[in-house]
Amino acid sequence: MKTVTGLFDDYSDASAAVSALEARGVPSSDISIVSNNADERHGKETNAAEGAGTGAGIGAAVGGVGGLLTGLGIMAIPGVGPVVAAGWLAATAAGAVAGAVAGGAAGGLIGALTESGVSEEHAHVYAEGVRRGGTLVTAKVDDNLQAEAEAILRKSNWVDPEQRRAAYAEGGWTSFDDTQKPYGTAEIEQERLRYRR
Repeated sequence: MKTVTGLFDDYSDASAAVSALEARGVPSSDISIVSNNADERHGKETNAAEGAGTGAGIGAAVGGVGGLLTGLGIMAIPGVGPVVAAGWLAATAAGAVAGAVAGGAAGGLIGALTESGVSEEHAHVYAEGVRRGGTLVTAKVDDNLQAEAEAILRKSNWVDPEQRRAAYAEGGWTSFDDTQKPYGTAEIEQERLRYRR
């Protein structure tokens, strides 16, 4: 199994990527979504995974249609703030946060991403992207489906992690820091306008 990950500035693009992955046959249980919710724009209209996320105490389902997008849970990630999340990555992040609180284990979103095979360099960009209002889609796929799954993410208007790292670095950013204050609604909107195509 390989892990493919895409960061999206707009939740609608991420949602389209999830739907396209499911349509291609990637099981909902192998897909995760984590979306910044500081502006509380996700609620009853959004859906996401039950399964692993709910079992990890992420929160109750809030609406539903089918597949991964059947009930996003709400949780807080240090340095990111409130997110709506579902799936195996969200469960791993929640467990990592609990473990870090209990005993100093590598925690949060960075730990969950790197444990799943994402490079640490990209994990920092993805975590910062979610902090700044983005949505992260991560899927475990069979080796022979990796290239096609990555193409699905790109086609869905994903953020190139190298270009985004360079853009963040122009502002003095070096890496995700979970002790930083989460972005507020105005800051998130400013970030979205900065990258809107």
